[in-house]
Amino acid sequence: MRLHSIIHAPFEKPGIITDWANEKGFQISETHTYRGEQLPAPSAFDFLIIMGGPQSPLECDRYPYIKDEINLTKSAINHKKFILGFCLGAQIIGEALGAATERSPNKEVGIFPITLTDAGTQDPIFKNFSPVFDVIHWHNDMPGIPEGAELLAKSDGCPKQAFRYGDRVYALQFHMEITASLLKGMVEHCPGDLKPGKYIQSAHELSTANVSDINEKMIFVLDYLAKQFHDKI
Repeated sequence: MRLHSIIHAPFEKPGIITDWANEKGFQISETHTYRGEQLPAPSAFDFLIIMGGPQSPLECDRYPYIKDEINLTKSAINHKKFILGFCLGAQIIGEALGAATERSPNKEVGIFPITLTDAGTQDPIFKNFSPVFDVIHWHNDMPGIPEGAELLAKSDGCPKQAFRYGDRVYALQFHMEITASLLKGMVEHCPGDLKPGKYIQSAHELSTANVSDINEKMIFVLDYLAKQFHDKI
């Protein structure tokens, strides 16, 4: 399987996904669009992973390459590729499917629980998790929910935490891929995001957090999607 990651910042890397892909012997490539690198054609990958970042689809004039990413995502969906988006990546998936990005009612930065919706408790992946479980949050925005998509999860701070479109596209407003070392790096690079708030943890809390259970859930998600890919080829 050929994975391709779209990366929006040097400190927001695929994390545990890279470890998993290397262990499985899968090919993994990257485009750093913020550096001006050109996106591939859908024929170049089987599985598209769209990372988070400090940009927003609400500011496409400031970040014009986001429009290119939205167009690639539309094409990848039409070509029936497997797609997984985190945070900004989830919003890009929503935009590709015609649902505009929105401001979240609350900024969330830290490890907080999400709650599965009824659809989430029946989802092929999320039904295997507890109805309420911790994930990593780092966002101001949230995705629109496209027509035909299933809203899978919400949180106290944000009503739109995850959706599935069809059986190959998952958009997660939260993070499961960030390792402990990457989380420390985000704290170092984004101190301005850690101003006290209802759903904002301190630098110390984030830098000392144990994310192993969250990363294990990420691996479960990846294993499921990889099996689906191999079952369909």
